[in-house]
Amino acid sequence: MAKGERKRALRGRAGRMKGGRGSGQGSTGQVRLWGRHPVEAALKNPERQHRKLWATREAIDTLDGELPPGFPVEYADVADLGRLVARDAPHQGLVLECSALEDVFLDEIALGEAARPIVVLDQVTDPHNVGAILRSAAAFNAAAIVTQDRHAPPESGTLAKSASGALETVPWVRVVNLARALEELADAGYWRIGLAGEAEATLADVMPTGPLVIVLGAEGEGLRQNIAAHCDALARLPISSAIESLNVSNAAAIALYAAATRS
Repeated sequence: MAKGERKRALRGRAGRMKGGRGSGQGSTGQVRLWGRHPVEAALKNPERQHRKLWATREAIDTLDGELPPGFPVEYADVADLGRLVARDAPHQGLVLECSALEDVFLDEIALGEAARPIVVLDQVTDPHNVGAILRSAAAFNAAAIVTQDRHAPPESGTLAKSASGALETVPWVRVVNLARALEELADAGYWRIGLAGEAEATLADVMPTGPLVIVLGAEGEGLRQNIAAHCDALARLPISSAIESLNVSNAAAIALYAAATRS
């Protein structure tokens, strides 16, 4: 489906699928990030409003590029920085307080580059997993991740650390109704593949050549029935019978690699 046809297919639907990292449970309007890669990426992101950086003098020297003149920096020792973040968080001498990222809308993503896959997460709530999926999404040039607002972790330092900078580069769309979002993506010409261990087909069997949505469910529970029903096909990864399943972030990385290397 051409971009013009995809745009017409989305017209007339009830409003924009609103969500994003600045709404609902996505954030409280202010976040605290830590670690060199998350902090460095946030400092380079023009969409962030930076409020204050706490740092050791040694850690400041590891940053790529110079801080703008007058940037609010407070030097501190490692112990003091440890009091600003989650217990035992690997802050690497850098803690940044900044605004949450602005909302991202589903139609902005659906009308973008059709060759780039979209990752939909059904009730994946562990921030480490979502962060790792963001990192894989960045590595394999995914267009965005989509989650349900009520059943996804907020933007946080823990998630950003796992994402290793990808939180700043991969759009994250939060929607109220995940099934409706999948319907909108279908209207925009996307083929929706849900990963399910019990599926008969493998991912290679059902991989399309056109616009693709990869849908993953929570560990243990997998895809909810209603979300699976909104997929065009269900597929499994061809893993050995010696292991029951993969971590959801590992499964996402494999699926994204398969999408990136399809012919």
